[in-house]
Amino acid sequence: MPRAATAPKRKPRAKSAPKDSVPTWADDTQLVGLVFDLEATATASLYSQYTIGLHAWFLDQVRQVDPDLSAYLHDGESEKAFSISALEGQLLPSGKQLKLVANQIYHWHINALSQRVALFLKQWLTNLPKIIDLRGASLQIKQVSIAHAPTTYAQLLRSPVEQSVVDLSFVSPTSFRRKGHHFPLPVPENLFHSYLRRWNDFSQQPVEQEAFLEWIDENVIIHQHRLESMKVAAGKQGSVTGFTGAISLGLSKAALANTEFTQLFYALVRLAPYCGTGHKTTFGLGQTRSGWLQEQKSATAEQLVADMLAQRIEELTEIFAAQRKRKGGERTDRIAVTWATILARREHGESLGAIAQDLEMKTETVKTYVKLARKALKGTVGGAIGNQ
Repeated sequence: MPRAATAPKRKPRAKSAPKDSVPTWADDTQLVGLVFDLEATATASLYSQYTIGLHAWFLDQVRQVDPDLSAYLHDGESEKAFSISALEGQLLPSGKQLKLVANQIYHWHINALSQRVALFLKQWLTNLPKIIDLRGASLQIKQVSIAHAPTTYAQLLRSPVEQSVVDLSFVSPTSFRRKGHHFPLPVPENLFHSYLRRWNDFSQQPVEQEAFLEWIDENVIIHQHRLESMKVAAGKQGSVTGFTGAISLGLSKAALANTEFTQLFYALVRLAPYCGTGHKTTFGLGQTRSGWLQEQKSATAEQLVADMLAQRIEELTEIFAAQRKRKGGERTDRIAVTWATILARREHGESLGAIAQDLEMKTETVKTYVKLARKALKGTVGGAIGNQ
């Protein structure tokens, strides 16, 4: 047979990272933390609540591989089995929004808190998409590395104690829910309640909560702290007051008599960087690191824009709540927060469709709420406000 014509050389397929650099771990891993190096493909505007977009993008990636897992992570009644960070890097203020800088590298963390999620991440890394798109702001995935070592809950429990006093740093705004309000202080009982909830959900070694938290309250000592508070917008909840900074913790001498709880105390400290602290950890809040981060950074552009949006939401919430109470409206606080959140984000340049998608509402409903909120500000709604 005649020799076939030489086929033209195929162009090599672009990869986000060399194959031999793709992180991997054992199938029984329950906890692992990844950090993505992302490069902005162009200078582009980024809406202030872009972490909602990162959350949605990640869950869509899960859906494409494992729809059942995606549904569980989105709708499940248990603790969320993952956490994500905001972008770390040079974000510039651009009016009421942020700006990605072309060719700059940004870092983004994803942490798995269960074996099922860790297995998904392991499979997903072998076939990553090249681009993360946040409403037209594109980030190219350049590299993925392990930030927090693959491990299991049992291994955390067995790890030796290297030092009696431990430090935790809260690198994104952190807050707890307490008596129906946000509580922006790292009180030990709140800290360890946050970690214990995840432990009891995913470790398969649940601990009686009340007894352990009573022991925490009696025996954990705060040796040092350096904290500051800030307001951030948080999805449908309006504004949240959170704290950032660092804290040093230790145990009283009496605590050491209870070896089981002492062992769990140190295991939960090791768990903190994986699960984060407080609530909204799947939207970038409560990101936690081991150790005392010495550098005191000035307020970033992201913090300034987030604070601007949060302050506007709070201001509008007070106005709408006061108006509705005068009119005798029901569900006053919830509706006031919803109106305030939608109108503030609209004022910050976000589209009705984008707001509706983030808040999981119909676009027409969001459009109606914007109109009602604007009329309420002008004081021309009259009795209709109290009847919505």
